[in-house]
Amino acid sequence: MALEDSTYRIEHTIDEDKLQALTGKILQDVGGAFAVLLGYIGDQTGVYAALRDNGPCTSDALARACNVDARYLQEWLSAQAAAGYVLYHPETDRFSLSPEQATTLAQEGHPAFLQGFFQLLTAQFTTHEKAIETFRTGAGRPWGDHHGCCFCGTDRFFRPGYEANLIDAWLPALDGVVEKLKGGSKVADIGCGHGSSTVLMAGAFPESSFIGYDFHAPSIVTAREKAAQASVSANARFEVKAVKEIEEGGFDLVCMFDALHDMGDPVGAARAIRKSLSPGGTLMLVEPRAGDDLTDNLHLLGQIFYSASTLVCTPASRAQEVGLALGAQAGFKRLTAVLEEAGFSHVRLAVQSDTNMVIEARA
Repeated sequence: MALEDSTYRIEHTIDEDKLQALTGKILQDVGGAFAVLLGYIGDQTGVYAALRDNGPCTSDALARACNVDARYLQEWLSAQAAAGYVLYHPETDRFSLSPEQATTLAQEGHPAFLQGFFQLLTAQFTTHEKAIETFRTGAGRPWGDHHGCCFCGTDRFFRPGYEANLIDAWLPALDGVVEKLKGGSKVADIGCGHGSSTVLMAGAFPESSFIGYDFHAPSIVTAREKAAQASVSANARFEVKAVKEIEEGGFDLVCMFDALHDMGDPVGAARAIRKSLSPGGTLMLVEPRAGDDLTDNLHLLGQIFYSASTLVCTPASRAQEVGLALGAQAGFKRLTAVLEEAGFSHVRLAVQSDTNMVIEARA
């Protein structure tokens, strides 16, 4: 209900301590928002990498090393030092990165590397007017409607987790799957995006064949390039298809990484996957880690996933047929219900990481 005028009268007594605590929290978030944008600038201009490689530097020396404006860099470094992202040494007027700062901000591929988050979030601010209109109207927003940094950032964020967990933890948690992959299996990776998960599996199991599917054509172009760079094109190929358009079958393993909740008809998608499996085949469903109730997810990670779901995942689902809008924090119970409705009779939580849960399903 709209307010009758622009003045909102607070009738209740204000607890000053709670007000100060909330104000402080909001100011921290504002500082964090600035830090994310500046952090992305530092990534894209190579400042973090130069600071990592050159050791303690003055702002002038660092500006020369990475070819940026020295005056702007002085302000950037000051803001980053205040945020705790870089170290300032007042005795020498130099700046540096600690090993921990270098890992999270400049070590591409490390599980703690967070520049993908910066890139993904910056993409959302870039198209904020579209986000506001989508939020106001309830319309869907297709995946392809987002800024290109969203696709790259999503891959950069999830890829280190896949590299750390997929081959050594997630696949071994599935019943008998690794043995089949070593001997030669047929695998589909649905919603593969830039193909990082497909390429990882193809490199680890050269006797098996892998097909990555995604309905976003530009992502498939990138996936093919990644496969060529990793020299796995012989056993990994990519096709532009939505899940219900896939005609090929006989898959021993079908994987879905952080994709089912984005689909408009996850039940229909899971049903199509079940039909594509060979007898005894397995669906490995990787989804963001979440509890079954809202109260289970009222923490920082939950906030991040709910926020991404508001801006990306739920609008993507609504842009497709059915538009079920599972959301990125669906939880194991609701995901199990989706899989069982699709005809899977054996569903279990195989393993969890800090950010993901891995569900095994069989017909």
